[in-house]
Amino acid sequence: MQRLTCCIVALLLLVVSGGLVYKFILQGDVTPASDERLVILMPEAERHLVLAEMRSFLASVRSVTTAVAMDDADALAKAAQLAGMSAGREMPGSLVGRLPMEFKRLGFDTHRRFDQMALDAKQMGDMPLSLQQLTRVLDNCVSCHATYRIDRMVE
Repeated sequence: MQRLTCCIVALLLLVVSGGLVYKFILQGDVTPASDERLVILMPEAERHLVLAEMRSFLASVRSVTTAVAMDDADALAKAAQLAGMSAGREMPGSLVGRLPMEFKRLGFDTHRRFDQMALDAKQMGDMPLSLQQLTRVLDNCVSCHATYRIDRMVE
């Protein structure tokens, strides 16, 4: 009887843990929106952090396109590196829990793609390749903005 009770408790803990992992790591804190995207609700301070990171991506895109137009591989590498993995801000745990896995995947992939673009620009200086890489970065941006909307949480 005691063994059965232990198995039931262990099973319940496993189910609850699985639910928490799904909610806070995979799904995040999202709700459907009227425009067919998913709304991620955030307190104002966390929303500002995420939006600031998106603006830094956009600033790097602008600098990369300017560098391509000037055929300046060094400037391109510097611009891309600013949005690479080293640029990732320290995000609060509460924010990370709100973000769905696909949103996090797109964000990390975008940082990695900028790093690869910087490395390739330094090593090869191939502007057509850099433009192809920039297109993949922008594909991530378009996908994210088409799927998600970040709204302020009423506190």
